Amino acid sequence: KPNIQMPCYEHKQYRNGLKFCKQILSNPKFTEHGETLAMKGLTLNCLGKKEDAYELVRRGLRNDLKSHVCWHVYGLLQRSDKKYDEAIKCYRNALKWDKDNLQILRDLSLLQIQMRDLEGYRETRYQLLQLRPAQRASWIGYAVAYHLLEDFEMAAKIVEEFRKTQQVNKVDYEYSELLLYQNQVLREAGLFKEALEHLTTYEKQICDKLAVEETRGELLLQLDRSEEATEVYRQLQERNPENWAYYQGLEKALKPASIEERQKLYEEAWVKYPKGLVPRRLPLTFLTGEKFRECLDCYLRTNFSKGCPPVFTTLKSLYHDKEKVSIVEELVVGYETCLKNGGKEEPPTTLLWVQYFLAQHFDHVGQQTLALDYINTAIESTPTLIELFLIKAKIYKHAGNIKEAARWMDEAQALDTADRFINSKCAKYMLKAGLVKEAEEMCSKFTREGASAVENLNEMQCMWYQTECALAYKSMNKFGDALKKCHEIERHFVEITDDQFDFHTYCMRKMTLRSYVDLLKLEDVLRMHPFYYKAARTAIQIYLGLHDNPLTDDNKEHQADAENLNDKELKKLRNKQRRAQKKAQLEEEKKNAEKEKQLKNQKKKKEDDDEEIGGPKEELIPDKLAKVENPLEEAVKFLTPLKNLVKNKIETHLLAFEIYFRKEKYLLMLQSVKRAFSMEPSHPWLHQCLVRFFKGGTVDTVFIQHYYKTTCFSLLSLALQ
Repeated sequence: KPNIQMPCYEHKQYRNGLKFCKQILSNPKFTEHGETLAMKGLTLNCLGKKEDAYELVRRGLRNDLKSHVCWHVYGLLQRSDKKYDEAIKCYRNALKWDKDNLQILRDLSLLQIQMRDLEGYRETRYQLLQLRPAQRASWIGYAVAYHLLEDFEMAAKIVEEFRKTQQVNKVDYEYSELLLYQNQVLREAGLFKEALEHLTTYEKQICDKLAVEETRGELLLQLDRSEEATEVYRQLQERNPENWAYYQGLEKALKPASIEERQKLYEEAWVKYPKGLVPRRLPLTFLTGEKFRECLDCYLRTNFSKGCPPVFTTLKSLYHDKEKVSIVEELVVGYETCLKNGGKEEPPTTLLWVQYFLAQHFDHVGQQTLALDYINTAIESTPTLIELFLIKAKIYKHAGNIKEAARWMDEAQALDTADRFINSKCAKYMLKAGLVKEAEEMCSKFTREGASAVENLNEMQCMWYQTECALAYKSMNKFGDALKKCHEIERHFVEITDDQFDFHTYCMRKMTLRSYVDLLKLEDVLRMHPFYYKAARTAIQIYLGLHDNPLTDDNKEHQADAENLNDKELKKLRNKQRRAQKKAQLEEEKKNAEKEKQLKNQKKKKEDDDEEIGGPKEELIPDKLAKVENPLEEAVKFLTPLKNLVKNKIETHLLAFEIYFRKEKYLLMLQSVKRAFSMEPSHPWLHQCLVRFFKGGTVDTVFIQHYYKTTCFSLLSLALQ
């Protein structure tokens, strides 16, 4: 019976499980026992023998189609291969033969929430609640299902019914989290009055006192109870006078009618918190003219005297206003003149930080020559300060001299080799300069010893390195290597999506429900992340290039060249090819040696575990990636998430146009240019796309006249304007 093998499978004792399977199947009466064959297949799958596993499970299923175990095992097999839709079908078939099987229902609910089949998830959680009404997870899962379906009132009622059954200890973190989750559901339902009453009632039983006060402040603002909200935000300010949100909340509560009243609010904070920087920084966003100058003067003097390096970063958001930029420049240049002339007594470092600020300021406004003068002066006075070299490298980067920028970033790194931030910055600049090997060596200082730096960075999901590496390889026309990096990033996002699987049960058990709901919402928009966008854009651009100019066979090219050469030139070419071949061979041997070393380390690591789980991933081979049969289909795979999640960027729609233009899909081309045009009509790339779209013979004239005459001509006329 599979009951014997099940504990072995659950405890990852796969060898023992196979022994039991062998004992049963060696009996002539049970050689084709369906459930045992299925369990043997499942065990082999965990040992990486995927093909044998599928063969055995299918054989077992054929021998016993009415067995819920066989269908369940087949579902688990499909789930291990990330074929979640197929796994759900298998679980549903299993439930036909055992509709109240708790394990199958739990597994089904996990897949439904993973695939965001929320209606199905709610039904499954309801069945689990009926079967196990005493279990906490049954109630919580059912409430979360309604919450995700945005039926907030029902979710709140279910949580309340469950809360009534709980016996409360004096300090109970899990109960505290349940109360905060219930309050969140009430707020999302728009029941602000009820949420405030709930918070007041259970305040003493909630452990997170900061969350209580912050939530109270938000609710009082929503209910327009300004005086009480003011008191709450003043208390929060006392707790942390550097939190921007508390000042913004206080502003909303006090509702200042004029700029003067608004400024007075912050002046009170200056007196109350004399060391606070935030109450002096925030008024700079709304003050203008002389008031802005006075406030800025005070803010800058304090920061320069203290020696605060990030002061420019805190003011960068003001640089959209030209008047404010000129005031900043006037004041800081004045400080420099005064300090050089020996005005007010200040420590020598004050002048250094003023010059450091001015270098960043002039770099930001596009005056790189002046910025370099200031940073060089600062370096002459203090040649051991890392920040100065870092800014000098940035100035060269913004000036377009990326190789010089990388050199100066290397100088900064040499001053403190133990600083990981500077190390990463240096590697990034090297990649921008096309120095891939040097960047790899730089990163190897902080990777695991005895392993390849590139592989270790991939294991750590170091996506900033991989995106920059992809761009570097692309600029060097090494399209296969660039695509490898893009696909590695894609795999990271797939892994992050799959990693949420474990949290579906963990968060129910630990009651971290607020974080769990936030996690689910984050996972839904995960591919909005800039790392994915950069990788997808790079991959699409490469695939478009490969479609237009497919890579040719190198041997054929060399043969064609050889035919046009005389004996002397041919001999030279052969020698050159031989040297290149020898060099490539040595590099290959070096790579193989590194791989062998890495495999040994991995094997040693695996021996420490009970058993190896899952098979290896398909290797990403650069040559294979660069010589793909249908580059446009590969490009579409990267484009689809961008179209769904990054609609607000014009490049998404222009890349879509480029793909559909080559696929000759006119409706989708029109859709892409329309969306792009609605965002930025004067974009030069869009202009190119429109010209190609309306070019004679590109689209059937009758087709346009009958269906898209108005749209097309309005777009064209606007483009011509």
